[in-house]
Amino acid sequence: MTGGRIRVGISGWRYARWRGTFYPPGLPQRRELEYAASRFGSVEINGSFYSLQRPSSYARWAAETPEDFVFAVKGGRYITHMLKLVGVETALANFFASGVLALGSKLGPVLWQLPPVLRADPGRLTQFFALLPRTTTAAAQLAARHDAKVPDDRALTTALGDRPIRHSLEVRHGSYTDSAVLDLLRRHDIGVVVADTAGKWPLLEEVTSDFVHVRLHGAEELYVSGYTPDALDHWAGRCAAWADAGCDVFVYFDNDVKVHAPFDALALMDRLGLSAPGPVGVEADEGEQAADPLRRRR
Repeated sequence: MTGGRIRVGISGWRYARWRGTFYPPGLPQRRELEYAASRFGSVEINGSFYSLQRPSSYARWAAETPEDFVFAVKGGRYITHMLKLVGVETALANFFASGVLALGSKLGPVLWQLPPVLRADPGRLTQFFALLPRTTTAAAQLAARHDAKVPDDRALTTALGDRPIRHSLEVRHGSYTDSAVLDLLRRHDIGVVVADTAGKWPLLEEVTSDFVHVRLHGAEELYVSGYTPDALDHWAGRCAAWADAGCDVFVYFDNDVKVHAPFDALALMDRLGLSAPGPVGVEADEGEQAADPLRRRR
């Protein structure tokens, strides 16, 4: 069996506290993604959870990253938290029309994070999974059914080649630990997210697809605490085992409040023998500020 590939990165990239600590002093905001992409092999886009983005934004993010870079994209909370996966056909069309396909070959897992109040309902899940496009061509066909929330002049309804799309589900209710629910995810080829949430929500380490999506929100305090050397050793071992079993592994640190995330990610990469893509040679450019759709809490 061929081993899977491990990518380690961060959840979002624009945080004021990181400036002058992880990001070099004077680095302009417009270069922050470029800098992060020189250190990590992947980043999660979180602004897409809060609002529909634009094709121009996705295209710019793709252009600012190396050829082998991959983005995970977080699905909209309107679908997961407001509609709670029911009657979401048009909302899904709007999401994919908003520019996701502009990432091209850099589109990685699409993450669907469920609210803590949403219990596992096999019927609801089955209907939702059936609507999810599994290729970029299918996503483009779905995107063509968008409504006025995505105006025609802001919609992207064509795919840059036909590629598979992976989907992952982050759950926050104990009912999803049922083996029957996990079997349902396996049948529909949906990856269950391995979410370390300081014990607040379930930690599921079941493999339900050909990839594993790991989100490390903090071992002791949600979004705040860092990971000790022993904890990082543990996660390095888990990631290596999943990859040895043939799964691709995507790991994102989300403990950003005290700037632990980027440094924990680098420490995990070191344990796994993963090298950084390389420096981008950015120069300080003080005073440049950019619109920031990605900073809000996950």
